[in-house]
Amino acid sequence: MPMTSHVPAPHLPLHFTGPTVLVTLVGPDRSGVSTRLFGALGAFEVEVIDVEQLVVRGQLVLSVLVTEPVGSSIELDAAVAALGEELGLTATVERGAGDNRPRRVGRAQVVVLGAPLRPAAMAALTDEIRSEGGNIDRIVRMARYPVTAIRLEVSGADPDSLQSSLARVGYEQGVDIAVQENGIGRHAQRLVVMDVDSTLIQGEVIEMIAAHAGCETQVAEVTEAAMRGELDFAASLTERVALLEGVPESVLDQVYDGLQYAPGARTMIRTLKRLGYRFALVSGGFTRIIERIAEELEIDYFAANELEVADGRLTGRVTGEIVDRPGKAEALRRFADQAGIPLLNTVAIGDGANDLDMLAAAGLGIAFNAKPLVRDQARTSVNVPYLDAIVYLLGITREEIEAADAADAGRS
Repeated sequence: MPMTSHVPAPHLPLHFTGPTVLVTLVGPDRSGVSTRLFGALGAFEVEVIDVEQLVVRGQLVLSVLVTEPVGSSIELDAAVAALGEELGLTATVERGAGDNRPRRVGRAQVVVLGAPLRPAAMAALTDEIRSEGGNIDRIVRMARYPVTAIRLEVSGADPDSLQSSLARVGYEQGVDIAVQENGIGRHAQRLVVMDVDSTLIQGEVIEMIAAHAGCETQVAEVTEAAMRGELDFAASLTERVALLEGVPESVLDQVYDGLQYAPGARTMIRTLKRLGYRFALVSGGFTRIIERIAEELEIDYFAANELEVADGRLTGRVTGEIVDRPGKAEALRRFADQAGIPLLNTVAIGDGANDLDMLAAAGLGIAFNAKPLVRDQARTSVNVPYLDAIVYLLGITREEIEAADAADAGRS
């Protein structure tokens, strides 16, 4: 008969190298399987080394790695087989030496977003990880709608090299792939710095104002060239604002009232603020609009350009220092300093060439539905139209978002 021992086993080394037993149960999921398995194993003098459980469409895979019991191997095998038969599950017992091999250096989190996500893309992704010397330790679904998001935990590959090679795979397969190095800093508070026009909101504010001045097409052409990096942003802003001379100041309120946020924008901000994230808006747009957005969404910091107004009308000039490409990166650094958050824990999101310095300065720079120039230079690119897809890159699942929303609704 196996004997139950109440004497604590000696502390295992970091990577146990003695004989081990891997017990696995596979079959239809039901309540209490893990409790019953650990109860059966508790009759033997063993120590748990590792546990993994997965349920897919009601099918359970539960694996427990334990130390080899002294003098009780046959009894353990029989107990596991009997439990499997009782529960209607396939039970296997495998013996080996040591822990699941120590996870290698180069730990990274790889997230793939697809709408749709096809097997060919996953095949190309996993093959490239293998080619980079990586091992996939775990795969978890982050979301199933409005995009499919899958997270892979990878060891053994250099995160920087992996980022470069997987960017090519993402482009070829038409999916978005983000790579972040795993570490304790990933769980720290973060500062999210966002561009506004065509990122947080749909469309460009200056073009909306220009529509009231009858020069929308002309302004849009200059804006598009500037966002592609073909024109100096500060010079192009001065040129475009000059066309707005004489527009009534009240038009700014009308433009604000007509703004539409990017799909998922409120969800992203609400979700991350629950976790203590701070937010900043850094815009080449205008303070009168940006400060109202910041107030509505409870944004912590903002920087934008100031339109000059005289006698209730726009003069066609901006006052003060222009928030241009270098200015956006400087604002990110300034806000990170004010928030007491290291640059490594900042996230920048933008779509235009004037966002490139900001994206490069941040710990995680994300090109969101960006111009080709920006998409090619950013470390991470998201090309689905849902801003809340970014939370999956930060390790948050759709189910967690919905559960938190439901809890808040229940308290209101």
